[in-house]
Amino acid sequence: MKIEIIDNFLNGEDFNQFSNLNLITAKPFEIKIYHNSIIDKKIIVNDCLSEKFLIKLNNDYHQTALNILNKLCPEKTSLYEYSEFHLIETGKDYKYPIHDDTPNKLLSGVIYLKPEKNLGTIFYKDKKGNKKKIVDWKENRAVFFSRKERNSWHSYEGDGKNNRLTLVYNLMTNKIKNVYQIEQSSYIIGNIRYKLNPYLYRYFKFLI
Repeated sequence: MKIEIIDNFLNGEDFNQFSNLNLITAKPFEIKIYHNSIIDKKIIVNDCLSEKFLIKLNNDYHQTALNILNKLCPEKTSLYEYSEFHLIETGKDYKYPIHDDTPNKLLSGVIYLKPEKNLGTIFYKDKKGNKKKIVDWKENRAVFFSRKERNSWHSYEGDGKNNRLTLVYNLMTNKIKNVYQIEQSSYIIGNIRYKLNPYLYRYFKFLI
């Protein structure tokens, strides 16, 4: 799987604005997600961001993200429909299990915001966790990849010392059948798995 790593992804002003957000602190084993997205002219923002700032982010970084998608998986570029800018804070002891992203994500991106030191994203060859590759944490480092069915396994977790704040920047689509065609995977099997994923994860959480 191809991974694109870009240091100093956000300009100084935008990075500082994210770093200075006053969010409710997540508990050690908790995850807090602040959903923000732009779908056509519809803007969905959480209270922590303003519509003006979200529009600015989309204007400033959209072409860069499209260029990255075109580099990693050019066949998917034409499927783009909307963007997500989710803020995710995880507690210091929180662990997200090994998974591959859902097919509506054409380009998956994460920008490390704070603290100065923590654990980055972990990529694997398979769901069992073989051949682990870690992209180290660095403030304002962006990590992008274009998912592929059962071939983009990854996870993340806290370092046991500090909470972890990231900006998840995704390019999205609703054209799921087209995604599976490009990936040369079964739409029927993949779509069933895609729809079951939230429920399977909900069950899995009580087992760890």
